[in-house]
Amino acid sequence: METNLFTNSAGAAAANASTTPLANGTSAAGKTSETQEMFTKLLVAQIQNQDPLAPSDPAQFVQQLTQLSQTEALQSLASLTSNNASVLQSMQVLGLGAQVGSEVMASATSVQLDGAKVGGAVTLGSNSSKTTLVLTGADGVPHELALGPLTAGTSPVSIDPTAMGLPPGNYKMQVVTSSGETPALDIAGRLNSVRLGSNGSIVLNVANVGEVAPSAITAFNGKSNSTAVAAAGAATTSL
Repeated sequence: METNLFTNSAGAAAANASTTPLANGTSAAGKTSETQEMFTKLLVAQIQNQDPLAPSDPAQFVQQLTQLSQTEALQSLASLTSNNASVLQSMQVLGLGAQVGSEVMASATSVQLDGAKVGGAVTLGSNSSKTTLVLTGADGVPHELALGPLTAGTSPVSIDPTAMGLPPGNYKMQVVTSSGETPALDIAGRLNSVRLGSNGSIVLNVANVGEVAPSAITAFNGKSNSTAVAAAGAATTSL
């Protein structure tokens, strides 16, 4: 008899939850998570179908309710973690936004040339007796820039498109070494803008490189004198 009373109470509560409207016009059941709903249905079904003469061990019901509480706690923790991630992302956007106008170094596999010289750096893990930077444009024609023998470590690179006879455009880059190593190449450019992509990721626009992820930035070199003077002038005007 106790089982029937408990079953009727659970059924009445479930009926009330499904029919009682909330302030926004939706039912209370509509606000229940799928996981909680699943546990509740399984618990009610088990109670309804048990033998009244041989009821299940009450400890099992306590264990199931405990599992339900743990699941709800994990869902709350996941939601809190997601909110914290959003806050951290917003702080990262604000921090990077303050660096707009700064000269940065960005790891890249391509470079955008418009006639002006472009600086960069190549980092080797071992010495190379012959090092060559190969630039390949949209026409598929490779153009080689001899970098000479380089020692292990970071060495500066300067790309002069005028001297190489390269028209404006986007060029893929590859560093060929005598040791067979394929080192990363960093390109210097101005951080033009910071924005959030359609998928929520942070996208940086760097001159000479294009759009990159924050992880591609290898160094912040500060703002140039002209940029700093312009910013100071704008601040004075606003005052």
